Amino acid sequence: MSSRNLFLCALGSLLVLMAQPAPLAGQDRAGQNLADVPGYLQPSIATGHRAIRRDIPLTNAIRSAMDQGTRDFTGKPGPNYWQLQTDYTIEVRLDPQTQILSGSETIIVHNNSGDELTQILLHLDHNIFRGLVPRGSSVPAENTEGMVITSLRVNGESVDLYARSPRLQRRRDQPAPAVKPALSVSGLDQTVAHITLSEPVPAKSIVTLEIEWNTKLPGGPNGQAHRMTQRWGNTLFQPTQWFPRIGKYDDLRGWETNVYLGPAEFYNNFGRFDVKIDVPGGWIVSGTGVLQNPEEVLTADARAQLAKVLDSNETITIVGEDVTGPGNATAPGKNLTWHFIAENVNDFAWATAEKFVWKASRATIPGKGPIPIHMLYTPERAHLFENAIALTRHALEFYSELWAPYPFPQLTLQDGPSAGMEYPMVINSNQGAADHEAAHQWWPMMLGINETRYGWMDEGFNTYMNILSRADRDGEKADLTGRGQSYGRISGNEDEPMMMWSANYAGDLYGFQTYQKAPLMLAMLGGIVGDAAVQEAMSNYTKTWAFKHPSPWDFVFLMSNELEMDLGWFWYYWLWTTETVDGSIESVVSSNGETVVRIRQDGQMPSPIVLEIHLAEAGPLIPSVPGASMIDEQTVIVRWPVDVWFDGNRTFDAKLTLGKREIEKIILDPEGRFPDSNPADNVWER
Repeated sequence: MSSRNLFLCALGSLLVLMAQPAPLAGQDRAGQNLADVPGYLQPSIATGHRAIRRDIPLTNAIRSAMDQGTRDFTGKPGPNYWQLQTDYTIEVRLDPQTQILSGSETIIVHNNSGDELTQILLHLDHNIFRGLVPRGSSVPAENTEGMVITSLRVNGESVDLYARSPRLQRRRDQPAPAVKPALSVSGLDQTVAHITLSEPVPAKSIVTLEIEWNTKLPGGPNGQAHRMTQRWGNTLFQPTQWFPRIGKYDDLRGWETNVYLGPAEFYNNFGRFDVKIDVPGGWIVSGTGVLQNPEEVLTADARAQLAKVLDSNETITIVGEDVTGPGNATAPGKNLTWHFIAENVNDFAWATAEKFVWKASRATIPGKGPIPIHMLYTPERAHLFENAIALTRHALEFYSELWAPYPFPQLTLQDGPSAGMEYPMVINSNQGAADHEAAHQWWPMMLGINETRYGWMDEGFNTYMNILSRADRDGEKADLTGRGQSYGRISGNEDEPMMMWSANYAGDLYGFQTYQKAPLMLAMLGGIVGDAAVQEAMSNYTKTWAFKHPSPWDFVFLMSNELEMDLGWFWYYWLWTTETVDGSIESVVSSNGETVVRIRQDGQMPSPIVLEIHLAEAGPLIPSVPGASMIDEQTVIVRWPVDVWFDGNRTFDAKLTLGKREIEKIILDPEGRFPDSNPADNVWER
């Protein structure tokens, strides 16, 4: 999902905060000394002590998973790890005049858990287009009847769509009711529906659902935010979350019951999709998966051009701007059915238009070879796609080297009203967000993140890798200078949710929490262990959890183990708090060849100490100093580990023995990696 608007909102918040002068420690906004106020209890910042938390909080959900042996402190899947698999067979027909999709689907749910399933969740995201449902900040282009279920069967047994049903149990460890329940469903008018089963689904078995439904794709000028507009008039359609989907049941919480509010995204099962899409002849369809019947829907010329795509990096026109209609743009016929199959994916999206220009090229995936990149757009928007294939090619090849080889057989860019959204093998994007959306093929399409809760594991990591990709594309070294430090300018804003707060309810600073904070966190981590070490550990995390569902605890435990460092304090302060370091140089005193630099940290988050020492031009070479490294003849970097703060003191005397050469300047945190609200007090000059 494109982060432009969300980033601008977060940037606006930052600028407001930067304009506010901060009070001195121990003073109120008026400058009054709070220690003089009767009855005022001095905080730790005034007493000179703080308590450093060094462990990682464990919620009931992760403790339960550890007790089951599905997850553990290694950060790798436990010996008893499992996940549901859902296989879809879908047939859908589009009527451009009414803008209605009518479909039928069969879903086979593989209950790979050790639990009996007494209920099943259905995600009906198109019900957000109905008027009477909860919404976040998203606004649909138009109100519709939502997703209308007309038939529902479970293992061949019909469900009464109008009978009332009890709400879903929120926890799987609650006892089953004493009276055998009737097969029923509730919430068909909401974004999450609950099916109560008359017979439980035994562990390690399957259940089959058959559903018939229809939904109108919303269009018009009034949509705000992604996925809220899904067509342009009746000539281009971009369906997303367009079919009833099985909810997520996992080893952490059982059924994930978060409703769809608009901004936050998804948590889906992996499985197989076999999808047939019926559209008018002449209309081109693109989507998740591999086209199974090109000889039935494409012309001989188009098929001949497709056969050349993997031969070079040349961009080849499959269907040109001046080629339209049945028998020209497509095979002849009043209606054509396009058949796609996708293996081991967690969603399916597609697009179709009366006049699509279709071009294609290739990316060469390390260790895998060439795959096609398809690009479909309307003729009048060609200028938005001039560099799209080159950007996408670079993204696929660069991220394959950075994390793990791109796992899917192709990638398609689709034009449409939602120009910044991702699905397996599909990005609804032009060149503007091509790099960002292509990156989503790693998370959440390869690593099935619970985006409704932990959007930073998806969008935040994506923003970080976009920084690296952009630098590589420009032939430069990625510059993370100042990024970690910059968090000090927003910390303290009461509107900021901590990163472990559910993204679905993150409020006005959802964009900062989900997109912008994780890169700052990873920049600080790079300042501790080195950026290359961070990226190598994240590559191993990616490969370890490919096509599984990692939690934040899995990520932090695996990263700590990969980096061979106790980082509990680091993860705690970044993920579970909104605290900062706020370091400063309090004083510098030299005597008898020794210089003592007193470092102060006013924040609750600790950090290592990194000093950049600038020496006078002339003078003898300095002796060896523990933790020091020479940058050049006049500059030395000296480091102390974060452990120096674990005794609770807020000040540390950094002792330097640098011979008789005078110190001209000292900079604390020279790369700007540690959150700091006032970097100006990080510099001392003679």
